Amino acid sequence: MNKGRLEAFSDGVLAIIITIMVLELKVPHDSSIHAIIELLPVFMSYLLSFVYVGIYWNNHHHMMQLVKKVNGKVLWANLHLLFWLSLFPFATAWMGENHYDTIPVVLYGCVMLMAALAYFILEHTLLRLHGPDSDFASTFSSRAKDIVSIILNVVAIGGSFITPYVGITCYVLVAVIWFIPEKRVEKKLA
Repeated sequence: MNKGRLEAFSDGVLAIIITIMVLELKVPHDSSIHAIIELLPVFMSYLLSFVYVGIYWNNHHHMMQLVKKVNGKVLWANLHLLFWLSLFPFATAWMGENHYDTIPVVLYGCVMLMAALAYFILEHTLLRLHGPDSDFASTFSSRAKDIVSIILNVVAIGGSFITPYVGITCYVLVAVIWFIPEKRVEKKLA
């Protein structure tokens, strides 16, 4: 199967996710500084999730550069990832609207954890399809960032019950870890 349709569909879904998230930013009804300050938690939640969607898009794009073929398992693994990413707008809006209350921050972490696991599953499915001797396998065999991200998301969920800012700090750390796309892909393609 050709990977082009998978990439185009994924790009479209991610574009829609970003659009839905930005539509959750409501214009204040007055022009005071206080009205803008009231929106800060919503905007900061949006910013964090926008960065996450950008990270997933960048890394998905880089990963697909080394994909030679896809099959039904890859299509379903990709849909699994897109499902969890499609929940970003809801989790983002709920967390921001409730000014980082415990349960919304925990739910945000659950969505982040499931998206990270789904990305891990997609990578693993592609590794199995391409085989251990492929360019894909030699580039994506190291899973350190994946594992650290999953651990940080679990810590974030648990830590949010102590204080939601433990969770927020962990979510920001995961974003920092993944902000730079996989340089291994760029080296392989160069």
